[in-house]
Amino acid sequence: MSGPAAGLDCCGGLGGVDFRQVARWEQKTHRLSKAFGSPYLACYALGGAILLLNLVRSHYDTLSLPCSFTQAMLSQPKMESLDNAGAYRVGLALLGVGVLFVLSSFSALGFTGTFLGDYFGILKEARVTTFPFSVLDNPMYWGSTANYLGWAVMHASPAGLLLSAIVALVYVIAVYYEEPFTAEIYRQKAAKSHKQS
Repeated sequence: MSGPAAGLDCCGGLGGVDFRQVARWEQKTHRLSKAFGSPYLACYALGGAILLLNLVRSHYDTLSLPCSFTQAMLSQPKMESLDNAGAYRVGLALLGVGVLFVLSSFSALGFTGTFLGDYFGILKEARVTTFPFSVLDNPMYWGSTANYLGWAVMHASPAGLLLSAIVALVYVIAVYYEEPFTAEIYRQKAAKSHKQS
């Protein structure tokens, strides 16, 4: 998905680069922080690389290369039961909710919170619990999923629905691994603060 309808895919990339693996490597070695002289600069550099590669990917999606979500949807037959104005409006609403969750998540987390800052040791005072985190856990993931699903419904695309389900499954797996990590780092921070008091 490209253009304004696409939400931030905070850890996507190009060419199979898994930026979470890069961040885990940083957490274990601190080599990026040492190379940049600061965990903040290293996190900004990694976040910048993620954004740049997402822009490159979006550019290639715009060129309609066969690897794009939109191209996969548009090259397949439409689902007649979804090819109507009502379904289009539902897709548009899903897209609106998705964009709201993605952008409000980014606003609540900030740049370093969105772009893997916890792996660099950059933590908030406490876990974020304001909107949209007060409504659901991992709103950026579910907002991105809603964007893909909305886009698929708007285009009456069974291929898009299937790809949206795959996106959701990948996010469920990511949450399965990320939640314990996030809980542990904030537990350690709380224990350290309690010990210092």
